[in-house]
Amino acid sequence: MKRDYYEILGVDKNATAAEIKRAYRKKAIQYHPDKNPGDKEAEEKFKEAAEAYEVLSDPDKKARYDQFGHQAFEGPGGFEGGHFTNMEDIFAQFGDIFGDIFGGGFRSSYARSGGRTAPRYRGSDLRVKLKITLKDIINGGEKKIKIKRKIKAPGTTYQTCHQCKGTGKVTRVTNTIFGAMQTTGTCNVCSGTGQVLKSRGAGSDANGMILKEDIVSIKLPKGVRNGVQLRVGGKGNEAPGTNGIAGDLIVQLVEESDNNFKREGNNLHYDLYLSMPEAVLGTEKIIETPSGKIKLRLEPGTQSGKILRLKNKGVPDIDGYGTGDLLINVNIWVPKKLDKEQKEFFIKNFDHPNFKPNPGKSEKSFFEKIHDMFS
Repeated sequence: MKRDYYEILGVDKNATAAEIKRAYRKKAIQYHPDKNPGDKEAEEKFKEAAEAYEVLSDPDKKARYDQFGHQAFEGPGGFEGGHFTNMEDIFAQFGDIFGDIFGGGFRSSYARSGGRTAPRYRGSDLRVKLKITLKDIINGGEKKIKIKRKIKAPGTTYQTCHQCKGTGKVTRVTNTIFGAMQTTGTCNVCSGTGQVLKSRGAGSDANGMILKEDIVSIKLPKGVRNGVQLRVGGKGNEAPGTNGIAGDLIVQLVEESDNNFKREGNNLHYDLYLSMPEAVLGTEKIIETPSGKIKLRLEPGTQSGKILRLKNKGVPDIDGYGTGDLLINVNIWVPKKLDKEQKEFFIKNFDHPNFKPNPGKSEKSFFEKIHDMFS
């Protein structure tokens, strides 16, 4: 079972970005492979700390982790998270931090002994909107969407940039009145990728990329809300070159309105209409809800305005704090037209005591019902 990211770095949830970075630096020094050669346990702790830092140092990923925990990064439709599989990826992504600690960035002994010196270039993110129904929200599950993203064309090859020798950086020396000044900047030939196009595949663009249609599975957590953005790691555009990593697919959820149920937080409201004979004599009703069929038994003399509360039949809480309720609002349907026989019946009973409104103390007022709903 994965450990809590805050516990790994030794910080609390209210820690600032600077405090999180300091905590990670401390762990990086403690478990760095230069200080623990051949120690597999230290290497795993080094990866674990890097994974925690990758999530907690990114405001978006941190917010998702705070909301969903490790579930946010699980499965093919989870948010993109850490999960470093080798040390090279860590040095490539957090080289600036290691440079501060060991004075050499990628040039630590570990990186020199086979680590990558070329920079990793990241492809651009893709953003799409996904419509979801109330049934999707209540039941969760997976949805498949079709996207078009850039990938390297078959037949496209790359070679090391001759200008920067694959580092993505060039150093320039300028003579000034104060002497020679040395500056380092992004290579203008490869734009910092360390590689240039050698041969283009058929139909590819200037970077050797083509558009490809792809099917992506999106995992929906139960109780997800309108506007939530799900991040699918590695399903954005690929990056040119052999050292690149793909961007992410960011899916914004758009909740479609439901014709029968109205959502209020995690509670659902449903208007149930009864005929006058049904209200007088009592009846049974079958209601089709997003989570399945519900059978209701209504007693004789059911009054209009009655609210039936069905516990745990609403929307699951996205943070796991139970499930909302289903509130059935009973309405008596009064016919607008009557035939002669029906009209005579009501004329005959117009002044009958049994038809006179007599709510009594047992019947709650409208305001009392509203108060009970929110208390």
